[in-house]
Amino acid sequence: MRRKLVIGAGLLVLLVWVLWANTALEVNEWRVQAEALPESFDGFRIAQVSDLHNTSNWPEAVEALESAQPDLIVLTGDLIDSRRTDVDTALDFVRAALEIAPCYYVTGNHESRVREWHSLRQGLLEAGVTVLENEKTVLLHGGEAITLLGLTDPDFGIDTVSALTALTAGEEGFTILLSHRPELMELYAASGVDLVFSGHAHGGQIRIPFLGGLVAPHQGLFPEYDEGLYRMAGTPMLVSRGIGNSIIPLRINNRPEIVVAVLVR
Repeated sequence: MRRKLVIGAGLLVLLVWVLWANTALEVNEWRVQAEALPESFDGFRIAQVSDLHNTSNWPEAVEALESAQPDLIVLTGDLIDSRRTDVDTALDFVRAALEIAPCYYVTGNHESRVREWHSLRQGLLEAGVTVLENEKTVLLHGGEAITLLGLTDPDFGIDTVSALTALTAGEEGFTILLSHRPELMELYAASGVDLVFSGHAHGGQIRIPFLGGLVAPHQGLFPEYDEGLYRMAGTPMLVSRGIGNSIIPLRINNRPEIVVAVLVR
């Protein structure tokens, strides 16, 4: 009887921990060193929000963003979930985020699946978000400039190689790429961009100690790029674990997160 009580108590503690960790948002800060960074951008703070998936947890994300004090917020796709699309929830979040810092957005694969995409896009633009669809924009700070590139998700039917080639053509200054898909790291590194923000992998959904994530979209089992900072050929890529869930409604040992990159020379 006592053994059963101990086992039952242990299972209850495990269940409570799993449920808590599934919604306990954390902010993870990374110092990203780059020699090509203009001097005035030294210490520039960029907060990344990825894979919101219409979560009801978005007010906590706004509070975390306020505490992080970013100069810029980047949104790397899947603001909505194609299985339970709620444009109003996504727009409520971005309106609150815009009160904190300018927001720049690229699409994820879920946006490509829904007929509500056009209303979401229009709502983002009306709110004041810069939507980058295979486009670039110049960011000015302290009299100097860097370039922000935005790559549309491949599920929109684009030729990713051609689109990225066109975006980077003639770029000689510091460039930051926003792209939903981390599995394209080799392509990003070959393009010569100076920093990439990505998401999509959901941290591998279930994180196994010492092994990392278990499974990620378009990477399968034990994905190579699931969370954190990676480098290839001099190009760093930050992969966010994201905030919401999609097909699998539960994260295990894999807290939702907001990434903050601090650029340093």
